[in-house]
Amino acid sequence: LLLGCELSASTKSYTFQVDEEDDSDHILALSVVCLADGAKDECNVVEVVGRNHENQEIAVPVANLKLSCQPLLSLDNFKLQPPVTFRLAAGSGPVHLAGWHRIMHREDASFEDDDLSEEDEEELPPIMPAKK
Repeated sequence: LLLGCELSASTKSYTFQVDEEDDSDHILALSVVCLADGAKDECNVVEVVGRNHENQEIAVPVANLKLSCQPLLSLDNFKLQPPVTFRLAAGSGPVHLAGWHRIMHREDASFEDDDLSEEDEEELPPIMPAKK
């Protein structure tokens, strides 16, 4: 499923959450954060607000966009676990966020780590020193 939202001066945050009774695993991946048409040449800081392993709220800036120097940032499918809130911490936007949402049904996940044999694992080539 595709995800898209826009943050602006009038809509400073967007929360993505799933039904708590849902027995599936959800992955939210953020692909691109970019300034949209009508953005001013100011710093626009986008934060991701979630919960850490101690269930405390934590906010992490993921993008600092400015029209004249960095209007777009590729996040290479930055994976998050819902619920998560995207917040425009500075600037007036508009900032567009795009990504995808994957649902993994637990009864469908029959893949187990011990099913892998050593033969199935891919061998990585050795790291070679850089040439000067």
